[in-house]
Amino acid sequence: MNEHLLGGKPTAEPTKALETFDNPNPGRDFHIHMEIPEFTCLCPKTGQPDFAVIYLDYIPNKLCVELKSLKLYMWSFRDEGCFHEAVTNQILDDLVVAIDPKFMRVTAKFYVRGGIFTNVVAEHRAAGWQPQPYVELSQFSAQSNIRG
Repeated sequence: MNEHLLGGKPTAEPTKALETFDNPNPGRDFHIHMEIPEFTCLCPKTGQPDFAVIYLDYIPNKLCVELKSLKLYMWSFRDEGCFHEAVTNQILDDLVVAIDPKFMRVTAKFYVRGGIFTNVVAEHRAAGWQPQPYVELSQFSAQSNIRG
């Protein structure tokens, strides 16, 4: 049996390296949304763990971020002392360097600590990029295609 499937030493390690792949449709603006619900880092004052959900929204230019490398990148903060504001901006900066998106927003929603929830939003826009106008579409009932 494969020891890696039964509690053997993990084969993946945290890393700051972000891998990319070519945008499959660079002629079209499309929105990529990711939710990372298991982000952890350490409070730089107490050393206690801080937990957050990181939301990543971006419109790619020529490159997209590869998911496994993003997971290992997020894991790399687990043992680092980070202020919420600093780590959110660091994630944005690192991703912008890696993929140079047309637009990117990183939203970090930290769980309660000392009775306070902290949400941090950081954004990047490429010079000269303008979003397409939003199109409001009719809503369909969730059960509209089911016949009783």
